[in-house]
Amino acid sequence: MPEQTVRSRPTLEAVAARAGVSRATASRVVNGGAGVRPALAEKVRVAVEELGYVPNHAARTLVTRRNGAVAVIIAEPEFRVFSDPFFEQQIRGISRELTAHDGQLVLLWAEGSGDHERIGRYLEGGHVDGALAFSLHDDRLLALIARTGVPTVLGGRPAAGEGLTVPFVDCDNRGGAREAVRHLVSLGRRHVAHIAGPRDQTSAVDRIHGYRDVLVDADPLLLCQGDFTEASGARAMAELLERCPETDAVFAANDAMALGVLRALRERGLRVPQDVAVVGFDDMAPVALAADPPLTTVRQDIEGMGRIMVRLLMRLLDAPDEDVPESVITPTTLVRRASA
Repeated sequence: MPEQTVRSRPTLEAVAARAGVSRATASRVVNGGAGVRPALAEKVRVAVEELGYVPNHAARTLVTRRNGAVAVIIAEPEFRVFSDPFFEQQIRGISRELTAHDGQLVLLWAEGSGDHERIGRYLEGGHVDGALAFSLHDDRLLALIARTGVPTVLGGRPAAGEGLTVPFVDCDNRGGAREAVRHLVSLGRRHVAHIAGPRDQTSAVDRIHGYRDVLVDADPLLLCQGDFTEASGARAMAELLERCPETDAVFAANDAMALGVLRALRERGLRVPQDVAVVGFDDMAPVALAADPPLTTVRQDIEGMGRIMVRLLMRLLDAPDEDVPESVITPTTLVRRASA
């Protein structure tokens, strides 16, 4: 049987020799450093491609003090993340932007307080360069992340407290809610209800404030509680019809709950929008367009916010002494369809 020759792995020295530059210059180009003339950098990149050179991760970490990995911390049960299109869109935006920065995404679940210490130990272990965290329900996990010293950007406005200042990215929840309610009022609806999300999430609280900005004297019975799931929207709508049968419009704090509202109304023989107009929030197109009737909703750029989170984090990592915006608030837009 003929002997097989083992092809040796190309070295950085070989890349430098092929490109006609010093090893130090080749190292700066491969590791993303500055100070190399464009023409020389291009020679190094061509040599890397021709030789099939793959950087040694351990050596690169020693030089750059970077792992190329970012933790994405989600404080929700795993089943919720994989069943809710909101999380899918946000993670897609994060993943695509990290890929553009040659970074790796590491998912960490925080389903309960028992997971907090485990996450803290992982962050302190130096496995990741930074962290992105969203859907936090209180400041305890945020305080723990802050104590690790790992650069962090949040998805969503943090709750007040703990004296923590962490950059965050969010949409204009309050302004979007105002636009939704104003639209329902402009249709001549006189009994506009709101089905709110969990009170321990700032997005839900801000949307309640937006509702009350427009309907300052709204009957408290028209405000009902949900938890951002379709089932909770259906339950809340049934409850509203019991205690406020005159309800002629509903602003649901997200599209999933709005689907539950539509289902509950259909089961009771009520027409949308003739009897009850419905507006959601998020504009997750597969959900909103598949609704019966198609859902009028407030659009936020969920994937885009994920990308912005990564860009802010990269600024923190690349230039820690420079000022980074404390917050980025993205605009919302009312998308009118058949439900209102």
